Amino acid sequence: MSGAMTTGDEQLAQTCRLLRDHGQSKKYFHDIEGYNGRLDAIQAGFLRAKLRHLKKWNEQRREIAKRYNQLFAGAEGAVTLPYQPDWSRSVYHIYAVRVGDREQLQKKLDEAGIGTGIHYPVALHLTKAYEGLGFRAGDFPIAERAVSQILSLPLFPDLTSRQQDRVVAAVLKSVAVISG
Repeated sequence: MSGAMTTGDEQLAQTCRLLRDHGQSKKYFHDIEGYNGRLDAIQAGFLRAKLRHLKKWNEQRREIAKRYNQLFAGAEGAVTLPYQPDWSRSVYHIYAVRVGDREQLQKKLDEAGIGTGIHYPVALHLTKAYEGLGFRAGDFPIAERAVSQILSLPLFPDLTSRQQDRVVAAVLKSVAVISG
């Protein structure tokens, strides 16, 4: 589905902008339920060319995640790794770990020149899009705690073993310093 819209009504224009981008007023803050309708013809052309590589890229991501899991073995308690049930097979769009002091770890990794991300910083039940359901802070304490602890580490198909070793070493060193 594609299309265009024109209007002189600023409120309608804002609603359409929200709808096309998952209902986000800013990244990861959803005011309403929306769609992912941001694909134009040029992006579709790139996607068509990239799709032939998807299977290989997904396998590379799985291998990188598997290696992360191996490298972090023994760090239980300090770093909680992503959970993958036996019945599923993740493609690891992100590799998010949980740590006690995410902000300090992110700061230390940034100082080491290692990029990280905080994906989904607000528990779903606390987003504006779902305030009509009547949930409040404290209703889902595990989800609320998790969103304050998750940190996405670098993961992309061409991440090298050397880069990955550097990331893990920096995480483990930083967690040890933070834990004191």
